[in-house]
Amino acid sequence: MKTSLKTLTKAEEEIMQALWQLDKAFVKDIVDMLPEPKPHYNTVSTIIKILCDKGFIGFESFGKSNRYYPLVQKDEYSKKTMNQFVKKYFEGSFANMLSFFAQEKDISVKELEAILKELKQSPDKK
Repeated sequence: MKTSLKTLTKAEEEIMQALWQLDKAFVKDIVDMLPEPKPHYNTVSTIIKILCDKGFIGFESFGKSNRYYPLVQKDEYSKKTMNQFVKKYFEGSFANMLSFFAQEKDISVKELEAILKELKQSPDKK
């Protein structure tokens, strides 16, 4: 689905994370996946309706119940979110971001080497 993805709130993103794991789920299933303290069923229902309105979630009806499923894939949203993050905090440069984490000791040389190895093996290298 190629739409202009909207930014999600923390609560919306938390529900999407649960739904991405479940693939298809009823509200109760989503509530069960959320960390403690669990939000109220009605709160989750309201956020799911918002996510439907934003085009992130679709549903199929089973009588009075709806089963929800993601319309936006996790990797699509992750890519958009990371690109916005890098643009906002690192002048659009992934190199600047990696350099920052390396300087802050949040990323090791071994991890950087693993990233480079993965990039070299990637079929769509830029």
